[in-house]
This record gives sequence, C-alpha cells and structure tokens, in this order.
Amino acid sequence: MTVFYEKFERHDHGRGLKGRSTHYCPGCGHGIVHKFVGDAIEQLGVQDRTIAISPVGCAVFLNYYLDVGNAQAPHGRAPAVGLGHKLANPNAVVVSYQGDGDLASIGLAEILWAAQLGIPMTVVFVNNAIYGMTGGQMAPTSLMGQQTATSPHGRGRLMGEPMKMAELVAQLDGPVYVERVALYDAKQRVKAQKAILKALKLQVENKGFAFVEVLSECPTHLKLTPQENERWVKECMVPVFPLGVKKDVANPSYPEWQTPNFDPLKLHQVVGGMSDRVERYCTGFPRHLFGPDVGLKLAGAGGDGAQTAAMLITRAAINEGFDSTHIPSYGPESRGGTSYADVRIAEQEVLSPAALSPHVLVAFNAPSLAKFGPTVVPGGAIIYDSSVVTSLPELAPRVKAVGVPCTEMAQDLGRVVVKNIVALGALQAATELLPEQTFLTAIRQALMSKCALIPLNEQAFALGVKAGKAA
Repeated sequence: MTVFYEKFERHDHGRGLKGRSTHYCPGCGHGIVHKFVGDAIEQLGVQDRTIAISPVGCAVFLNYYLDVGNAQAPHGRAPAVGLGHKLANPNAVVVSYQGDGDLASIGLAEILWAAQLGIPMTVVFVNNAIYGMTGGQMAPTSLMGQQTATSPHGRGRLMGEPMKMAELVAQLDGPVYVERVALYDAKQRVKAQKAILKALKLQVENKGFAFVEVLSECPTHLKLTPQENERWVKECMVPVFPLGVKKDVANPSYPEWQTPNFDPLKLHQVVGGMSDRVERYCTGFPRHLFGPDVGLKLAGAGGDGAQTAAMLITRAAINEGFDSTHIPSYGPESRGGTSYADVRIAEQEVLSPAALSPHVLVAFNAPSLAKFGPTVVPGGAIIYDSSVVTSLPELAPRVKAVGVPCTEMAQDLGRVVVKNIVALGALQAATELLPEQTFLTAIRQALMSKCALIPLNEQAFALGVKAGKAA
C-alpha cells in the first residue's frame, strides 16, 4: 500500500486534474520534501507505525497527502506533541514536519528541549526564509537585507541576524545526527533524500534524535520564477546557511525503553486516584438545568479558594460517572490577584474545557462578578459573596443571582478560608447540580490526610446549603 493518498481532498471538492493537484504554489519545495519523507517511510516499511506531526503553516495539510497516523499541533508545538506520542508509544516512528516561522520562532523552546532530550525522533525543518502561509512576513531565517511584508526596507541589524537552526541544534548534546540540505538541483535533491532517509532510519533503529534542515524555495513571496528562486537559494541562502553534516555521532545508541503502563489500577496511584468504589447519589445527569454539558466559572482574588472549589466540583462530577474537566487561570500574585477556573461537566464527553459563556458563575468578589457576570448565559445562575459584593452588574435575561455572605459565615466558624465551601453549599442549594452527599463525599476525599478539618468543612457546607435555600 502506497504511503501517498491517491487524491488530495481539496476543500473546493475539485474533480479531475484539479482534484489530484497539490495545494502548494508552483515551484514550492514542500512537495519534494513530502515525496522524500513518504519514500523513506515506504522504504523502511514503517507506514503503520508512523505518526506525522504537522503544525500551523504551509504544511498544515500534510495529513491530506500521507496515509499514516497524523496529528495536528498548535503553532510551534509539534516537537512537544511528537514527544507525547513517542513516550506513550515508543514503537511509533514520529516525524515532526515544520517550517521556519513555526520551528525557529514560536517553537524555538520546544525544538531545543526536544533535541536536548535526545529521545529517538525525526524532525524535518523546511527553511524558505519567509513566513509562507500567513502573507510573507519576515521569518527568523530571513536574510539580511531581505525585503518582506514586515521588513519592507530589508532586514536590518536591529532585527537580528538570521537564525542558523542546524548549527544551533548540532551543538546540543542530545541529537545524534544533524544535516542541512537543499533542493535547488538534482544533486542536492539526492543528498536531501538520503539525509531524510537516514534521519528516519536512526529512529527506527532506536539510535536517537535526528534533525534535517532543508533549504527550500518560495517563489510566491520572493516574487521570482521557480528557476530564479532556485538560483536565489544557491547564491543567497547557501552562503548564510552552509550545507552539509553538522553532527553525526558514530555508533549512536539509545537505552531500551520500558513500554508505558496504562493499567488503571496502577495509574490511579500515580495521579492520586482511589481504589475504593465511590457511592453514587445521582439518578442521572442533571439535564433539567442546561442540557448534557454544563459550564461553570469560579472566580475571585488569589486565596479566595476558587481553584479548590473548582477541583471539588470536578471530583464530585467524576465520582458520579460523568466526564469533567477543570482549567485554572492565575494572576501574577499568589494572594490578592485575580484567579478563576473553568469547570465543565458532561454526560458523555467534554468537548471543550473552556467556559467562556458559563451556565453557572461563583463570584467571590466584586471585580469577578463585574467581569464574568454579564457572560453568564440567559437562564443561568450566579452565586456571589454578599459579604463583599454590594451591587450587581447588568445580567442576561432570567439569570438567577443568589447572594450568600460566605465570608461572614466562614468568619463565624472561626476559619475564613472555608468560605469557598460555604459557596459550594450555596451552589448546591441554588442549582441542585449534584446531590449534597456527592459534594460532601468529594470534600471528605480531599481532606483524607487532614481528617480533623472534615467536621469544620461539613459545617461550612451545611451553612451554605441553608443560606442558598433561603436566598
């Protein structure tokens, strides 16, 4: 079975020749590099083991060409995504395919640390000295004096010298093979093909991290014909980016890997799970509130306990067998700064962990209520600390606002830090999102190592429930 798909599924659903033509511009080097990568995968017989990582940029449609495992990565993050695949499945052959704006700019930290780690992986770096897909801006590899959309008078000294990635990666201890090649004539293409094959073979043989930089053509943004662009690469790029092997470790070897263990009974000990079966109190998912997926946002000042309350809600939902996620967001201050968390609870699967328009908001201070209150969906609910919030912002229609003096109640109990537990009780009473016992179980689990605090927190929760029902 060939590595290449017979047809490129274009977005315009082209037919005939148009349906089989590349999406790359005439004279672009990406198509040649794709061919070399595909040929190497086929020659080594690793099609069913290969995972190609393509990030943002001209190579974003790599998965439409190569019939292998494919993963899309955010801009610059392909090495990190590739490491995740490799560590989870050491038998995978991972190819991180990146351009210069991607790898040498926003992804600089990712590529350097992936290379230094040295885990067997293959990086193919296409350097055409320009941001190709996004409009021809100056790239980290653009030449001195080169005119681009963001350097119309030419790259100057204050814009920095071009980044020489092959040399930078080669001086690290982790990589075993680094080479820079080009595509401007048949001889150079043969060298490029051999380099890519070697880089993949080193990974297949578990010998280490390999990096191949390919000097490529971009006639569109250089406003040259393909032939003129080939001469430009040879005469202008090569003097700045000399071709050749930059590092080639003799007889490289990498230790044998242990296959990762995905046994839930062993993993739960690592991630803090519990082996005891947790009693469930829900008769079903609370669809009566907001459907099969509920978004909550908890916000306050640093130290208000919004993050802890969010984690408790997430744990409570998971205990009931629902899918749930928690994403924290902190301000720069450990105390007094802004802090909020997004929680999602889904009957089947959380598709997006963010809660930009939450169904429920728990606000511990006035700035949080002012900022996030108007984002609550119509018919949603807000629980706020009336000890510190004296007025409400303009809210969407039918939003239920429940004020509970969480701070005052916690102070009456002698521990102001339990105001977040008071808020949880008020949340339960105001929405009946989950049963009382479900929240209490999560609280007890969280305090297993501090059992003396459980009665106080149970009391705080009960006060919150009472106040929520009365509000």
